[in-house]
Amino acid sequence: MLEDKNPKPVSEISELGEFGLIHHLTDKIKLTNKSSIKGIGDDAAVLEYKNKQVLVSTDMLVEGIHFDLLYTPLKHLGYKAVTTNLSDIYAMNGTPKQITVSMAVSNRISVEALEELYEGMLLACEIYGVDLIGGDTTSSLSGLVLSITVIGEAEKKDVVYRNGAKENDLICVSGDLGGAFMGLQLLEREKKIFNENNSIQPDFSGHDYVLERQLKPEPRKDVIDMFKELSIKPTAMIDVSDGLSSDLLHICSQSKVGCTIYEDKIPLDFTVVNLANDFNLEPTVCALNGGEDYELLFTISLDDYDKIKDQKRVAVIGHITSTEGSYQIVDKNESVHTLAAQGWDSISKQ
Repeated sequence: MLEDKNPKPVSEISELGEFGLIHHLTDKIKLTNKSSIKGIGDDAAVLEYKNKQVLVSTDMLVEGIHFDLLYTPLKHLGYKAVTTNLSDIYAMNGTPKQITVSMAVSNRISVEALEELYEGMLLACEIYGVDLIGGDTTSSLSGLVLSITVIGEAEKKDVVYRNGAKENDLICVSGDLGGAFMGLQLLEREKKIFNENNSIQPDFSGHDYVLERQLKPEPRKDVIDMFKELSIKPTAMIDVSDGLSSDLLHICSQSKVGCTIYEDKIPLDFTVVNLANDFNLEPTVCALNGGEDYELLFTISLDDYDKIKDQKRVAVIGHITSTEGSYQIVDKNESVHTLAAQGWDSISKQ
C-alpha cells in the first residue's frame, strides 16, 4: 500500500460537539417512504402506518465482541450494521422501512471516520429503500458501540413467526452456509500473522467470496419477493445469524416439534469447502455452527414443494417431525446423530 505523503488532517469530534456532529452526519438525509412523516431534527420521529402491523427489531454491535476495527473497514461496518438488522424484518416476512442509529464513540475516532461509517449505513439504506430517521450519540471509554433499531411493516396475514412449523413441513434454507465463518477465520489468521510480524502483509488472494460474506452480508429481500411471486407463505422462519443448528432449534423449540436434516443437502459453496479443508475444519460443522450468514431458514407446507423445487436460491434440507425435542442430522453415510445448538452466543463468548 502506498503511503500518503500528504495525509488529510482529521477532525476531532469535540470540535463539533454532539449536536454539531449529528447535523454534520445527517443534514443531507432525505426521507423516501410515505410512512416516514418526520425524521431527524425533532424530539421524536413521526411514522404513519395504515392497516399494517409494525415490526420492530434492535441489534447492538460492540467493538471487540462483534467486530474488530483492525480488519473491518468502517464503511463495511456501517453497511453490515444496517443490513443485518434488516434481515430480522425479512425473517418476519416483512418490509423494513426505517432505522434509528445510536452510537457510543471514543475520542480516538475522528469525524472523518464517522463519515465513512455513515457512508456505509446510508448506502445500505439506499439499496434497500430504508429511511434513517433518528438515533443518539454519546461518548465511550471502551471503544465503538453501535445500536440499530429497524422498523418495518407487513400485512397481518403475511407475518411469519418462529412457532408455526408443523409435522411433515419441509425445512428450507436460502443461499449457502459457512462462508461468513470462514471469512472470519481467514481475517483472524492474517491478523495473528500481522501482529507477530507487521512487515508481512495479509494475503487474501482468491478469498473475495468469504470476505464479503463476513464483512458485507446481504439480507435476502429477494427470497421474500420470491414468496410473493410464488404465493408461498412459510409456516415458520428465522434468519441464520447464530448458525444453522442453533437457529433451526429455535424454530423447533418454539413450534414444539422435532426435525431431521440431511448433511448432503446443506448448501455449501466450493470456496468455503476448500478453505475449510485448508484450515483442517469440517465444512458441515462450519455451516451448522458458524453463524452470520444471514440467510433465511424457513419451513413450508409439503403442498408447496412443487412451487419451490426448481428455485435455485433455496435448498430443501430436511423435514419437521412430530417428536418434540428430537433433533437429528443424517450424515453422508446415513448414520443418525443428535443435532445440538452450538452456534454463536455473544454472552458466553467473553
